[in-house]
Amino acid sequence: MSKLWDDLKKNMKDWGDAAVEKAEEVSKIAVAKTEEITRVSKIKIEIHQLSRDISASYEKLGRLSYKHAREDNMVNFTGNTEFYQLVQRIDDIQSALDEKKAEIERIKKEYDLNDEEISVLSEDVKTEPQPETDRPAEPE
Repeated sequence: MSKLWDDLKKNMKDWGDAAVEKAEEVSKIAVAKTEEITRVSKIKIEIHQLSRDISASYEKLGRLSYKHAREDNMVNFTGNTEFYQLVQRIDDIQSALDEKKAEIERIKKEYDLNDEEISVLSEDVKTEPQPETDRPAEPE
């Protein structure tokens, strides 16, 4: 009976050790994924801000176009530095947006993350600017 009891204690100890090892392994994976999901979330916040910036630049461009077309009866912007600076700013912001989106995809691929895992632990942020269609643009 003593042998049976010793075997049972040994097996219980082995099972306990195996359970602890597995729990440690799972927690390490969870921590690593959480860190990567946090990185993705931070990038999504940056994307959201860039989207707001590009929307504001589009609005400024529209106001400039409206002002010149309405007040100066001018629709040709050749030589208008303000116009081309706004266009360049929009292009620069769009490039930064594309880089951020590519970085998210790289992280997702590198760490084998999927959209479900990310959305479970982070709030999705809109990544595309949404035009405001319910109010007309006002000239500056």
